[in-house]
Amino acid sequence: MNTLLFTAPELILSVGAMVLMLVAAWQGDKAIGAISWGAVGLLLLAGLSLIGPAGNGGVAFDGLYRADAFGTFAKVLIYATTAVCIVVAPRFFGGNGIVHEQLRAEYPVLILLATAGAGMMVSATDLLTLYIGLELQSLASYVLASFMRRDTRSAEAGLKYFVLGALASGILLYGISLVYGFTGTTGYDGIARAFGAGLNTGQLFGLVFVFAGIAFKIAAVPFHMWTPDVYEGAPTPVTMLFATAQKVAAIALLVRVSMEAMGSATGDWRQIVIFASLASIVLGAVGAIGQTNIKRLLAYSSINNVGFALVGLAAGTREGAASVLTYMAIYVVMTLGSFLCVLQMRDTDGNHVESIVSLSGLSQSRKGLAAALAIFMFSLAGIPPLFGFWAKFVVFDAAVGAGLTPLAAIGIASSVIGAFYYLKIIKTMYFDKPAVAYAPATSALENGLIAVFAAFIVLGYLAIPWLGAWSNAAAGALF
Repeated sequence: MNTLLFTAPELILSVGAMVLMLVAAWQGDKAIGAISWGAVGLLLLAGLSLIGPAGNGGVAFDGLYRADAFGTFAKVLIYATTAVCIVVAPRFFGGNGIVHEQLRAEYPVLILLATAGAGMMVSATDLLTLYIGLELQSLASYVLASFMRRDTRSAEAGLKYFVLGALASGILLYGISLVYGFTGTTGYDGIARAFGAGLNTGQLFGLVFVFAGIAFKIAAVPFHMWTPDVYEGAPTPVTMLFATAQKVAAIALLVRVSMEAMGSATGDWRQIVIFASLASIVLGAVGAIGQTNIKRLLAYSSINNVGFALVGLAAGTREGAASVLTYMAIYVVMTLGSFLCVLQMRDTDGNHVESIVSLSGLSQSRKGLAAALAIFMFSLAGIPPLFGFWAKFVVFDAAVGAGLTPLAAIGIASSVIGAFYYLKIIKTMYFDKPAVAYAPATSALENGLIAVFAAFIVLGYLAIPWLGAWSNAAAGALF
C-alpha cells in the first residue's frame, strides 16, 4: 500500500492519461478543450498528492523508486510548466482562437505520458527505473515534436529527434550494462559502494557512457546537435515543454545519479562535467550570435544555460546541488516567459512569425510585449537587478565554495559573450526601424501569464529566503 502512495503522482498521470485517451477515442477531436483542461486537472491533482507520502515518504518497489524532497522539488516545477504548455496550445494550433485540425485530442494525452516518465526519472534510484522513465518520456516526445504532420519542419524535427534520441538511448543503455557488469548491481546505493572502493577501467567506461547518454537529454555539448533543429521545427508549445519541464527532469536526473549513485567517484566525473559546462557556455553563446530565427536563438540559449547549471553540479556538494535546483527554478520562469512572447509574434493574418528582424520597432507598436521580452532577455543575460543574476550567482558561489574558482571565473567571463545576443534582441525592438506591426494581443491568458512571469523576474529577490530554504532541503535528501 505504501508503494502505491509513494508513486501516486505517476499513477494519477498514467491512469488519467489512459482515461483521457478513451475519451478522445469516443468523442474525437471536438473534445480537445475538455481533454486539455482534464489534463491540467490531473497535473494539479498529481502536484497535490506530493503533500502526502508521495512527497517525502521513502523507498518504494524494493529500492527502485524514492519519494523524497528532491523529487518533490523537481516534480512541482515539471507539473507547473507542463500545465502552461497545455493551456497555451489551442490558440497556437488554431490561430485566431479557432481550433485547427492539426490540434488533435492526443496532444494533452501524450504530454501527460511524457510527464509521468519525467516524474519516474527524477525519483528513480535504480538505473533500470531511470531508463524506463526516460524512454516513456522520450517516446512521447518524438511524436510531439512531429505533431504538425503537414509541416515539413515539424516532421524533420521529429525524425531527427527520434534518430539521435535512439542513438543516445543506446549509449546510455551500454553504459548501464557496463556499470552492472563491473559492479554487479543497478541500484544507486550498490553502485556508490562499489565506486567507493575505487574505480576500475570497466567502471570508469560505464560512468563515461552513462554521463554521455544523459548529456544528450540535457542538450549539453558535445551532444547538443539536435537542439536547434528540433526547437525550431517542433510546435512552439512543444518546444516550450522541451526547454522547461523536460530540461528540469533531465537535469534533476543527472544530479541524482551524480550525487547518489556516483557521489563516491566525484573526482572522476567532475572532469566530464567541467568540460561539458564550459563547452556548453561558450558554444551556446557563440552559436546564438548569428541566428535569425528566435526559436533557434532560444535553443542555443538553453544550451548556454545548461552550461551554467553544470557549474553548480561540478561542485559535487550539497550547496552545489541546491544551486542547480535554484537555477532551474528561475530558468524555467525566464524561458516560459520568452516563449510566451514568441507565441504573441503573429502577423495581421494570424500567421506565426519567428524571424528576429520582425521584432524591429516592437517597442512602438506593442510596448507591453517589448517590455516583457526585454525583461526576460536581460534576466537570461544575468544582468542585475533581475532574478536571472541571482541564478548565476548561486552556481558560481557553489563552485567557489568547492574550490573551483577557475571554473567560476571562466564561466563569468564567458557569460559576457551570451549577453551580446540577448542585448541584440533588445536593440532590435527599441532602436531599429519599425517592421510590419504584429496582430494585436487577443489572449488574456497569454498576456496574464507573461505579466506574472515578468513580475516574478523583477520582484523575485523577495522569494530568495523561501526558494533557498526549499532548494537546500531538497538537496539534503541526496546526502
